[in-house]
Amino acid sequence: MPTNAFGISFGLCGLGGVCTRAHEAGLVQGWLGDIVWLLAAAAWTVTVVVYGARIEAWHLVRSAVADPVQGPFASLAVIVPMLLGVALARYSLAAGQAVFTAGLVLTVGFGSWITAQWISTKIVVTRLHPGYSLPTVTGGLLAAAGSAELGHRTLAYLMLGYGALCWVMIGPMVLSRLVAHPPLPNALLPTLAIELTPPVVAGNAWLTINGGRVDALEVGLMGHAMFMMLVQVALLPTFRKTSFGLSHWAFGFSYTTAAALGIRYMAAETVAHRQAFSWLLIGAAIACTALLAARTTLALVNGTLLPRSPGHS
Repeated sequence: MPTNAFGISFGLCGLGGVCTRAHEAGLVQGWLGDIVWLLAAAAWTVTVVVYGARIEAWHLVRSAVADPVQGPFASLAVIVPMLLGVALARYSLAAGQAVFTAGLVLTVGFGSWITAQWISTKIVVTRLHPGYSLPTVTGGLLAAAGSAELGHRTLAYLMLGYGALCWVMIGPMVLSRLVAHPPLPNALLPTLAIELTPPVVAGNAWLTINGGRVDALEVGLMGHAMFMMLVQVALLPTFRKTSFGLSHWAFGFSYTTAAALGIRYMAAETVAHRQAFSWLLIGAAIACTALLAARTTLALVNGTLLPRSPGHS
């Protein structure tokens, strides 16, 4: 069971964020976001249960998370609960705080552990991929945004520094691997979508910490996000080379979170025709997630979604 299966619930969390921001902007009813968040929680729970049922011994868990390809995606198993905790806190602050805190502690713990593994095992440069930013960069910045939303301002700044510093360290290494070394294997090409995640997550985090106000730093992060989105457009011919698999859920969270940031930015800046543009972003986010869900269902029915075990031909 590949660890990137947690990308499904992660992508649904991204769509949940879009619906929540759209509701705050007065564009959709709150129940739409509630449904998506429930689907994300259900997908995460099912993945945990199925993953646990398929492993034969605990040493295989350690082997999976320490794997240079699969390891970084295992962080989503503990990052998703942070997002679910923030959503839950809108209805039950105590329960949401508890889930968020547990997710944050596990995220920081896993990020520290896997970074130590990378250092001690000397990862080969060609094994690097954009997913390496997930455990600490994405996890840290999402923790910062969640902390700010739950009213923990000092913790938000702490996690912002954690995520930003990891971004400074890991980002250039991944970009250098992508630019100066042979292309990623086809199965990992969809992970290029994750390159969009750090700037959009950082933009959302800072906008939350800054009380929804747009300042020079926010505009700079938006500029970085815009550049990476244009890079994604230029990569479309590359993405078309790949056959569908779980790795395609890398598009889910990256693109939907970019849409959520766009909705928040336009609301904060009172951009002309922002309602029409916001609806375009909402429609694009829903269409992206619906397409991923449909392709996943089809692949699951056809038996092509999960890799076959060695005992099968």
